[in-house]
Amino acid sequence: MRVSIFSTCLVDLMSPNVGIAMVEVLERLGCEIDYPASQVCCGQPAYNSGYLQDSKLAMQNMMLAFEASDYVVGPSGSCIAMFHEYPKIFRGEPDWELKAIALKEKSYELTQFIVKVLGVTDVGATLEGTATYHRSCHMTRLLGEKETPFQLLEHVQGLKLEPLKNSDNCCGFGGTFAVKMPEISEQMVDEKCGCVMETGADILISADMGCLLNIGGRLSRKGEPVRIMHIAEVLNQRQPVISKGGSRT
Repeated sequence: MRVSIFSTCLVDLMSPNVGIAMVEVLERLGCEIDYPASQVCCGQPAYNSGYLQDSKLAMQNMMLAFEASDYVVGPSGSCIAMFHEYPKIFRGEPDWELKAIALKEKSYELTQFIVKVLGVTDVGATLEGTATYHRSCHMTRLLGEKETPFQLLEHVQGLKLEPLKNSDNCCGFGGTFAVKMPEISEQMVDEKCGCVMETGADILISADMGCLLNIGGRLSRKGEPVRIMHIAEVLNQRQPVISKGGSRT
């Protein structure tokens, strides 16, 4: 199965380790990976800020970048949800509308793809610790995906998952929202951090790097020792192999 990676801006520029983990997990599951080099931003920041015409240029580029792809998989429910908005945005523009529909139909968030396309719920991951999971707004509300992350996490050996209070509440990032309304955003992320600390978890997991960077940054400023992990990194954790000589590989 040939899969094109949609890296997303935050993973590409700030968390490349997440992209590496995603590729390694998919390759381990038998996928053939490619990376269209002409991909850029999906257009979401400009679109959400009201700059429709400017954002459409980025969207058109993305439709062309992935036109030959069999499947498009990304590590962000938010960015994949943006792909799913393209048909509405290009409605009435026949050529682009067809391209938008084609991209929507073959685009998946990572956990969605693993569970719903590959039919896998146990990727053979092992991670010792207690974790809690933050649901990102766009993945939950726009993409409509609530279950696949948990279906995969419940099969990670050694991982204890604690429920997160007010898990559906926004963390305060919201893309440009955090920049335009920092005082409100700060109060929202403080509430989220409090809920994380109440779980007693030493790991916070999510499927969107925007949320993780926002919550992780605030936890760090508060001096809270919570490890931040994208779900791709969790699924890529493997039990070390002990050689006959006793060394770990």
